[in-house]
Amino acid sequence: MAFSLYNNVAGVLRTAAICALAVWLAGCATKYPAAPTAAASPEYNYLIGPGDSVNIVVWRNPELSMVVPVRPDGKIAAPLVEDLTAQGKDASTLARDIEKALGKFIRDPVVTVVVTNFVGPYSEQIRVVGEATKPQTLAYKQKMTLLDVMIAVGGITDFADGNGATLVRTEEKSQRQYSVRVKDLVMRGDVSANVEMKPGDVLIIPRSWF
Repeated sequence: MAFSLYNNVAGVLRTAAICALAVWLAGCATKYPAAPTAAASPEYNYLIGPGDSVNIVVWRNPELSMVVPVRPDGKIAAPLVEDLTAQGKDASTLARDIEKALGKFIRDPVVTVVVTNFVGPYSEQIRVVGEATKPQTLAYKQKMTLLDVMIAVGGITDFADGNGATLVRTEEKSQRQYSVRVKDLVMRGDVSANVEMKPGDVLIIPRSWF
């Protein structure tokens, strides 16, 4: 009888512990507000970053036209243009800067810049860390969504707490954290869990406790 009583007490304590853990986990999962569905800015312009390539076309001056890489320091070098900062500029702004530099040597240069091999500046890249299949850094694209990000990183691992994922976003020079339901989106096809990304977002996918 004492053994049976011990088993009953142990069972009650075990059930209570499980319930307490479930409440705690539920509280953790909801400690951040859900990420807003819409986030993309309609006036967004792609900014050049290290690792990009830029095709410089100088009208009527084919000898000055070429494709050049953006160096790790964010600068480019081309004929008659040395160490010109490209990082953080859009293609039109860079073209105007090249025109100013070339204007010292040729009359009224007309320059067009086309960006290829998109990487983007570090401040605008999307970073995925934790229990993604292939954690990595991605170049931001206009209207990019959480689903696009998860496809790029190959989904989540078997150990991921997908619905406990956190989206860290910089807004008005401060950081905010949002909850996102990665598991519902990827494993259950729940499109209501899909949200738009913003430049510089960091997606953190934790490991599941069990």
